Amino acid sequence: MAKPTQAHITKMISKRESEFFRNRTLKQTEYYMGAKLLEVGVNPNQGVIYRWKTVDKGAKEEWTYSAYWGESRAKIEAEEA
Repeated sequence: MAKPTQAHITKMISKRESEFFRNRTLKQTEYYMGAKLLEVGVNPNQGVIYRWKTVDKGAKEEWTYSAYWGESRAKIEAEEA
């Protein structure tokens, strides 16, 4: 089985939520991503790039926090160059 080279966490957030709630959710998601990476044997502080994506879903927003390393990181960086 191939080793993963990316991870994603998605949250649905009401647009009516307070700024405090939105910032807390953002920080929690970043924390959980770090734990997820450690779980799969990746150091979240070395060789990993992170990207946020927000999609409008009417009264809500879909937030996706993604981490890329190895081959996936190289592909993302090539696309952004």
